[in-house]
Amino acid sequence: MKLIHFTTSTVWRGHEQMIVDLYESFRDNRFIANQLIICPANSELYKVATERNLQVQTFDFKSEYDLKFAKKFKKIVDSYSANVVIIHNSKAHTISVLSAVFYGLKVPLVLCRTLIKNIGTNFLRKYKYNYKGIKKIVCVSEAVVEILKPSIKNHESMTVIGSVVDTDRFINNAKNGFLHREFNIPSDYKIIGNVSAFCQVKDHYTWIDTVDILFKRGLKAKYILIGEGSLEEEIKAYVKSKGLENEVIFAGFRADVNKCLPELDLFLFTSKNEATGGVVLESYACKVPVVAAKAGGIPTVLTDNETGLLAEVGNPIDFADKVEILINDKTMQDKFVNNGFDFLMATSTRFIIGTKFLEVLNEVTKDNFV
Repeated sequence: MKLIHFTTSTVWRGHEQMIVDLYESFRDNRFIANQLIICPANSELYKVATERNLQVQTFDFKSEYDLKFAKKFKKIVDSYSANVVIIHNSKAHTISVLSAVFYGLKVPLVLCRTLIKNIGTNFLRKYKYNYKGIKKIVCVSEAVVEILKPSIKNHESMTVIGSVVDTDRFINNAKNGFLHREFNIPSDYKIIGNVSAFCQVKDHYTWIDTVDILFKRGLKAKYILIGEGSLEEEIKAYVKSKGLENEVIFAGFRADVNKCLPELDLFLFTSKNEATGGVVLESYACKVPVVAAKAGGIPTVLTDNETGLLAEVGNPIDFADKVEILINDKTMQDKFVNNGFDFLMATSTRFIIGTKFLEVLNEVTKDNFV
């Protein structure tokens, strides 16, 4: 089988990491020998793929309605003799459908959907999701399936495989106190953290409000936010307005998240609409206890009182109460981290997700091998 991963994304977030995880799972487990990533020349994915010696081809992205590139994309797919294309974002989806409709792209298309967002009533959007060349829509959770159902005519085209974690990268990174040292945090203070882009859906306002409550209650902790994004300066201003500048640490983008997570005493995740919350699974890998919002697909990976605690979306008092309960109960922490780790290893490793995805690819390409 010859496989193409196609995206127009230029940023580095969970889905871009998923592309790398899938590519390396297919390669390392000898599922698929021939793969090609097609992505913009200025993308973070291109940088990572190059560093990791993944086969990659770039293009200058202008618009999802660029018919000239849609024509070129068909030629690229044909010249590679691809058996299937995995589409990894919405604009790549548009280009792929245009390439098929106007220029005769024939290979099966598989759409990978990690966003928990409805399609809406726009005719063109509904058309591309129901286009006959899209043989499967692979979703990371049942929550994604449910939000797509009203717009998808053939519900059997949708399947769930879950989120993937590179367990080799996240497991066995020992806690050594480097974040305490880097940010001059007293050794007797706990560290409560979050890893996510600064965007509306992550609800950093509730996160800061939770910190405000915990600080006023006298919890001996410092709070670290890892990530970057369009709302970062706005959230910094909000922290200042709360007088929490000495309590909240903005650590920015970190390439060593796998080493930062084990340094946390608790992972606090206030996102109000998440497909699954891959970072929750990464916390399981690092055996860090989690308090997260009961939102979207998060409950599909976090079972309340079994692998962590769920709090009411947008309710900082509920979040603060759950944090206090968990951070002061070692027995509960041990139960959650052990159960979470077991859940991760049973559902979300590269081998498991790669195997599930391969089954989908084999199904859609059974009549397409050359």
